[in-house]
Amino acid sequence: MYITISAQKLGGNYSPSVADYVDYLEKENQMPEREQSQKFENFFNQYNDDISPEDVIQEIDANTSKLKKIEPKFYSITVNPSQYELRRLENDSEALKRYTRELMKDYASCFNREINGRPISVNDIKYYAKVEHHRTFKGNDFQVKENQVYATKILQLKNEIQKIHRGEKEGNIKKIELEINRLEKAAPHQKNGKRIVQGMFKEGNQSHIHIIVSRKDVSNSVSLSPGSKYKSSEVEIKGKMVKRGFDRDAFFQKAEKTFDKNFGYQRNFVETYQARKTYIQNPKLYFSAVIGLPASERALAMKMLRESGLPMLPVIPVSQAQLTVKLIKSLQKSIGVALRSGSIGI
Repeated sequence: MYITISAQKLGGNYSPSVADYVDYLEKENQMPEREQSQKFENFFNQYNDDISPEDVIQEIDANTSKLKKIEPKFYSITVNPSQYELRRLENDSEALKRYTRELMKDYASCFNREINGRPISVNDIKYYAKVEHHRTFKGNDFQVKENQVYATKILQLKNEIQKIHRGEKEGNIKKIELEINRLEKAAPHQKNGKRIVQGMFKEGNQSHIHIIVSRKDVSNSVSLSPGSKYKSSEVEIKGKMVKRGFDRDAFFQKAEKTFDKNFGYQRNFVETYQARKTYIQNPKLYFSAVIGLPASERALAMKMLRESGLPMLPVIPVSQAQLTVKLIKSLQKSIGVALRSGSIGI
C-alpha cells in the first residue's frame, strides 16, 4: 500500500478552486480507450454514492471559511494498492470503496484535535473519493527513465530528417529511418512491441483511489490540516489551550492494518510502511531483517521488489552503500537457496 497526501498547487500558489482537479479525475470516464463493459466510476463519500462532479466542486469550494490565500483549501490523498493487494480484492470497485470508508475513519482518528470536547470522527471530515482503473507512465517511472537515452537519440535523428527535408543538410533519410527503427526495438522497456513512453497506459490491474478532503471540517469552522508539521502538541489561542497536529506515521500504519483486517491479507515484510522507513533510515538493518525472514517469505519479498522495479525504495546514499554490499550479496544467496528449495513458485 502506497499512500500520498499533498496540498494541490497551481505553480507556487494553492488552488483557489477544486474544479481543475475534479475535471482531471473525470478523465477516465471520458477516455475512448475505456472498456465497453467498464462502468462509470462516480464520486462517493462516507455515506453516499453517485455524487456528481458539480456537487463536489460546490461543496469543497464553499467550505473554505477564513482560510487565507497562502493556505491550502483542500488536500489530495492517493491510495495505491499493490498488485498483490489488488489481487486479494479481485479488482472489485465496491471493495475499494468499502476500504476507503474505513480508511477515512483512520484518517480522522489521527488528528490531535477536539470539537466540543470530543475527538475528531469521520463525520467531521468533508471528503469525496473516486476509484480509477487506469494509470499512465510518468517521467519519473524507471521504465521511462531507462528508455530516455533511446528517446533522445530518436528525437535527434528525427530532427536530422526534418533538416534534410528543409534542405539545411544532406543525408540518407532511409538509412536514418532504419536506425530509428532499430533504436525503437532496442529500448529495454516495451509494451505490445512499442517503446514505453510517458503517457502510455500501464498494463495489468492499475486500480487506485483519489480522495479530495477539505481543509475545513463539515461545519466549516475547524481547520484540519494533514500537512501539519506537528504530530501532537498544544498551542494557546485567545487564552485557550488548543490541541493540534496530525500523525502521518500512525495513519499509514493504520491504513495497512485496516486493509489486512478487512480483507484477510497476509502482508509481507517489504510491503510494510515500517520496512520502507527502516530502509531510508538504516539500509543495513533493513537487509538484515529481510535475510532473517523465513525462506518462503524471503523469496516472496525479493519477488515483490523485482516485480515493482523497487519503486518503494529510494536510492541508497553513496555513503551508506558500501556498508550494505556484503548484506546484499548474502540476501541474494539466501534468495537463491529459497528458490531452489521450491518453497515458492517464481
